[in-house]
Amino acid sequence: MNTLTAPPKPHYAHPTAVVDEGASIGENTKIWHFSHVYPRTVIGSDCILGQNVMVADGVSIGNHCKIQNNVSLYEGVVLEDYVFCGPSMVFTNVQTPRCLFPRNRSDDYFETRVKRGASIGANATIVCGITLQECAFVAAGSVVIRDVPAYAMVAGVPARIIGYMCERGERLKFDGTGRAMTSYGQAYRRSADGLVAKEG
Repeated sequence: MNTLTAPPKPHYAHPTAVVDEGASIGENTKIWHFSHVYPRTVIGSDCILGQNVMVADGVSIGNHCKIQNNVSLYEGVVLEDYVFCGPSMVFTNVQTPRCLFPRNRSDDYFETRVKRGASIGANATIVCGITLQECAFVAAGSVVIRDVPAYAMVAGVPARIIGYMCERGERLKFDGTGRAMTSYGQAYRRSADGLVAKEG
């Protein structure tokens, strides 16, 4: 049986965007005004890069990511699928920058990994070398200096855990047994060490 399927749509780049030769960009991804994608980057499908976004060499972006205006992704940043980066949030990639002694070798850059479904609010800063676990949520204006557990909500300078959130964005309220139920029937459990996982 033969079935006809629509051909995949190539990525779109606004005329003012610069996409260097050698960048790998997935289907249906949109790159908007004044953005710059460097050569050795990998960007997945169905992503949106807002105005004035910079994606440096060696950066990896998964599928269905949204990178809002004025975000720079420096070498060492890895975004998994469904990551949201709010307007003007900041990633660093060097722990001890000095103009007089430039850090320009690959071993000077620290990897920062943002796992599937995590969200980073506007104007937040993510210091290099950390991991935001699955569905972590960073409040606007926070400064994150340590790893963030899965489903944790962090806020402040430095950022601290203020609660937990399900993958759809509902605040989790745990009962005496460490179990929380969402409005749509998904259960989450918090272990004795504070880590949260989805049941089922």
